[in-house]
Amino acid sequence: MTQRGFDPGDDEDDVPEWVDQVMATVAAEVRRRRKELRMSAQDLADRCAEIGHPIPRNVIANMESGRRANLPLVDVLVLAEALRTYPICLLYPVGYVDRVQRLPLQHSDPTWDAMHWFTGDREDFGMEDDMLRNFRAHVRYQRAALAALKGEKHERWKAETAPNQAEREEAALAQADYAERALEAKYRLRSARAFIREDGGTPPHLPPELADVDPPVGNTDEENDL
Repeated sequence: MTQRGFDPGDDEDDVPEWVDQVMATVAAEVRRRRKELRMSAQDLADRCAEIGHPIPRNVIANMESGRRANLPLVDVLVLAEALRTYPICLLYPVGYVDRVQRLPLQHSDPTWDAMHWFTGDREDFGMEDDMLRNFRAHVRYQRAALAALKGEKHERWKAETAPNQAEREEAALAQADYAERALEAKYRLRSARAFIREDGGTPPHLPPELADVDPPVGNTDEENDL
């Protein structure tokens, strides 16, 4: 199923309403995914009930056939869980729908681009959310710090178990390099967490390995040792 984009030259009566297009996209993907999992409409209804938000079989059937007049967001969330996929994959079925309209009266976009707009992963729309940017930075720096700590631990083990001096020295140098990378990533992570707090947000919980990133409670010196 490929969505049509809005073209001012088209006959207005031939252009499906944007709301109808969105609903049709979700309905088609629910049906496709349901059949892929070899679930009947009743199976899907039963699974939704198990999750805690019943969606009767006849409602699912009416949605898939286009007879349902509305599709609440909460239904999309539960249907995605029941179908073992992500809500965004029902809204923007990458690989199964070529193009979609992000908003009314706009030309259609490639589905992949529309998905990135929805998730905030595209920066070419002239919009940027500071909190979202800081959380993304937090994810990058935390991942880098954990990877460096893992590398440092491995090289330490190699240095301790090396059969000769040359291999011990090589492992020790690699260990020092990883330690430096970990320290830099921790400082960047600390900065990201500080920006999140300055904007009124709460940073994510840190894993035990990075417990030294946050300054001790009551310590306002951001340059204290990690």
